[in-house]
Amino acid sequence: MDPRSEVLLRQPELFSGKLLLAGLPADDLLGRLPDSMGWSWHAGDHQKLQARFAGRCTFAVEPPAAAFDTAVLFLPKSRELTDYLLHALAARLPGRLLYLVGEKRAGVERAARQLAPFGEARKLDSARHCQLWQLRVTNSPDAPDLEKLAQRFDLKLDDGSLAIVSLPGVFSHGRIDRGTALLLEQLDGLPPGRLLDFGCGAGIIGASLKRRYPDSEVVMLDVDAFAVASSRMTLAANGLQAQVIAGDGIDGAPGECAAIVSNPPFHQGVHTHYEASETLLKRAATHLRPGGELRLVANAFLKYPPLIEAHLGRCDTLISADGFRIYRAQRA
Repeated sequence: MDPRSEVLLRQPELFSGKLLLAGLPADDLLGRLPDSMGWSWHAGDHQKLQARFAGRCTFAVEPPAAAFDTAVLFLPKSRELTDYLLHALAARLPGRLLYLVGEKRAGVERAARQLAPFGEARKLDSARHCQLWQLRVTNSPDAPDLEKLAQRFDLKLDDGSLAIVSLPGVFSHGRIDRGTALLLEQLDGLPPGRLLDFGCGAGIIGASLKRRYPDSEVVMLDVDAFAVASSRMTLAANGLQAQVIAGDGIDGAPGECAAIVSNPPFHQGVHTHYEASETLLKRAATHLRPGGELRLVANAFLKYPPLIEAHLGRCDTLISADGFRIYRAQRA
């Protein structure tokens, strides 16, 4: 059981009735609170919850339409995303209770200050290295317009300007990170056919691929609902068409790809996770057609080449700069 869930279950009498658990972990909390429903924006967690509690969890960027009397927000990593989620929940809870739970090292005490616009918050519990805060919504805001909260910027590329739309919580929100910028410089000569942007984020790589290789099918995949929505908005802003899907890692991707292009994630929340990236390297061959390529950027300190060569084939370093490396490997 996630320690944040354990904190809630120390006072189960507070969480009866129509309860919405926003950003909940994929544990047994829905089973322990039988009248509750979940709202997730993580495709992997949602898939696990649906398998155990079918029909009780929504995967979306907005709260579910079904009525709820109380809500608990599990603190996300991004301050901007926290602000949007609190506004979205407070808008649905005039005069009712909203809770915030999170780990101390994730900054829950700081995040609790973001409750102030909606009423007076108080700390209810501190246990399992977590805190639980309660607020009665005395100042209910209008429902936020997520599209108006998007940050937009133009990316200057050799083939022209590309409009990027980034939603709160998406990786490198409102800007291009250095790793992706380097990868964009190393996308010449990709084989024709289906191109996969793995971990698409705001859609920078996928949109660039579609414009550079207009005759190729482009598929964009991310685990995060806000990233999926951002990528779709970026494509629309540039008049481009590609398939954007939510999936938990490379197993959610289609097969027979001509190339997989990625700035793969290795951070999640306050913890460091390499699983999604390492699984990509181990299983890329099963999603590539013979002769297909893997091309990715990674921090130079990550020991990816031996893993790539063990599961795919020879790994070449196309460029090393600013603490990043661009790797290329081809399926035999």
